[in-house]
Amino acid sequence: MFTGIVEELGTVAAVERSAGAAVLTVACSTVVAGARVGDSISVNGCCLTITRLESTPGFRCDLMGETLSRTALGALAPGAPVNLEPAVRIGSRLGGHLVQGHVDGIGEVLAVEAREQWTNMSVSLPAALAPYVVEKGSITIDGTSLTVTATEQDAFSVGLIPHTLAVTVLGQRRVGDAVNLEVDIIAKYVERLLRGGGASVYRAEE
Repeated sequence: MFTGIVEELGTVAAVERSAGAAVLTVACSTVVAGARVGDSISVNGCCLTITRLESTPGFRCDLMGETLSRTALGALAPGAPVNLEPAVRIGSRLGGHLVQGHVDGIGEVLAVEAREQWTNMSVSLPAALAPYVVEKGSITIDGTSLTVTATEQDAFSVGLIPHTLAVTVLGQRRVGDAVNLEVDIIAKYVERLLRGGGASVYRAEE
């Protein structure tokens, strides 16, 4: 589980591709302090497992076919920046919102418009995700927790302050770039419960 608060901007050191899979090596320093093999880490919003710690420093992780086909990680190349966040610890602050690191879909940056004190970014929205995205609700873009400022039938917008642009990959995103999207987990569970339509199977003890 994550919060969508990016802790470090890492750099892709290598991508070793094979049939239907890949090994990703990321150069970083902050998020690997105290990390161990087997720990979970969010890379551009995708929950991955550290398989090896590098002395550079950095880490390696495996990307299976499912990850390559359902996220934008398959397009990564050496030198590309990536958002990094270690798994949240029980008792720590929840600065963003509850994020699983399970990418729900891929969006495309439609517009990046600089305003006087902030930047407006518009992103395409896959039809299957539209019911879960609401104005003033939470959404994760490339692992960054953001607030939806406006919605359309097939797109949504977020506001990016200078700090967010400086410390996340969103500051380098341009029109046409693919981004990982994860909608609010609470919305998905509420929909699942409502779709059931039946009475709860849980009864408090009398």
